[in-house]
Amino acid sequence: MAHQSIIILDFGGQYNQLIARRVRECGVYCEVKPYNTPLPELKALKPIGFIFTGGPNSVYDGAAPHVDQAIFSLGVPVLGICYGCQLMAQALGGRVVAAQADTAREYGKTRTYFDTGCKLFQGLPAEGISWMSHGDYMEKIPEGFALAAHSDSCPNVAIADEARGFYGVQYHPEVEHTENGTAMLRNFLYGVCGAVGDWSMGSYKQAAIASLREKIGSGRVLLALSGGVDSSVCAALLAEAVGPQLTCVFVDHGLMRLREGDEVEEAFRPWDIDFVRVDAEERFLNKLAGVTEPEKKRKIIGEEFIRVFEEEAKKIGKVDFLAQGTIYPDVIESGAGDAAVIKSHHNVGGLPDYVDFREIVEPLRLLFKDEVRALGWELGLPDYLVARQPFPGPGLAIRVIGDLTKEKLDLLRAADAIFREEMAKAGEDERLSQYFAVLTNMRSVGVMGDGRTYDYALALRAVTTDDFMTADWARIPYELLDHMSTRIVNEVKGVNRVLYDITSKPPATVEFE
Repeated sequence: MAHQSIIILDFGGQYNQLIARRVRECGVYCEVKPYNTPLPELKALKPIGFIFTGGPNSVYDGAAPHVDQAIFSLGVPVLGICYGCQLMAQALGGRVVAAQADTAREYGKTRTYFDTGCKLFQGLPAEGISWMSHGDYMEKIPEGFALAAHSDSCPNVAIADEARGFYGVQYHPEVEHTENGTAMLRNFLYGVCGAVGDWSMGSYKQAAIASLREKIGSGRVLLALSGGVDSSVCAALLAEAVGPQLTCVFVDHGLMRLREGDEVEEAFRPWDIDFVRVDAEERFLNKLAGVTEPEKKRKIIGEEFIRVFEEEAKKIGKVDFLAQGTIYPDVIESGAGDAAVIKSHHNVGGLPDYVDFREIVEPLRLLFKDEVRALGWELGLPDYLVARQPFPGPGLAIRVIGDLTKEKLDLLRAADAIFREEMAKAGEDERLSQYFAVLTNMRSVGVMGDGRTYDYALALRAVTTDDFMTADWARIPYELLDHMSTRIVNEVKGVNRVLYDITSKPPATVEFE
């Protein structure tokens, strides 16, 4: 099924993925392409519109990225954002210069005034806050363009050539700081480009299943299933498409949270697939015995995972396709062209030489994480898998500080389960990005009843974040912290002290390693 599409040309902007997510959220399919993608390739995609992203360069610099001038003769609407706006202005006969005074530079939240007669701003307030980040100035706008928005400091915050469907904004409508920013993008998509809104996970599911059946035919597919969101949704989609032709190898390394291994197995019971659960807990713990350094733990776990996967793949014999849960941000960050190859080796940690397959299948490679979750629900996967929080590949191995033992892991599992249970009961799970328990390597004296204890201190960690690049520690109510601390100390033998981490990222990381 062909979808209407918007092509986002990337000029190195930090918000390129965010623009794409906003477009998808509006029900319109889009793809991010490098700015130097050949014009014939772009035309072949038959886009209903282009969006030029921001970027770190100045358009008047000879080495700055540009586009094929013929793109403006295709009869297709264009929205330029920040650098993209200035690029379009310069290309069509305007002039962009370095700002000589603070009045022409704008950074951060800026009061902005909009011409609501312009299609981009129709139906929206005549003024609001927009998020600026530009040090260059459009000294002259191209012929045929009109000013469509201004601020107290800058007369040409937005420009528009309504006849040709060309629009430019110096601010970033895709970020949350810009009021009504998504509505402006929606106006461009529907009011200018004529979008009908034919992008949904329901339609994607049906199209993807049909495409997978055609590609795979009667072939056999092998998937390394981690139990994370991406690999689980990938497995469910393949299960719907080819059923018994799919073999999922779930390596249970004994480093997952309480009952997670059983939950993963149970989630795939309804499908007629070859589900192989490898109980490798003892094997992994033996390899990790005495290891205290987090990075060394990661390497051992990654290496051992490959060895287990190799052994199971050898038992299965020849497979035709290796499936992976690569998602769209991986493709974008890898530079698009040969991203599949780069990611294929990353996902399974290095492919065994003798796993003979004809092709790699990546049915999620066009989806963002929120779309992957939506597809998971469409496929009927349970909430505990689809809504699962980010979980490190090495699992609890890096949430046990110091050396690993089964006893320590079981202690942490029990405490973490109480933490998660109480957070969910209080509704705190819906506003937090990630929260978990960590078993520190510190033991201290405590008093329980009439006796002295010498047990572990357990740390609780909870953060809020939009992108995990930065994160703020979560302000959990004291009463809830008190209740959880009491439960953990009373119910988890081996813990006599509970700490709460109030360090943001930076300077800390989200995890404790």
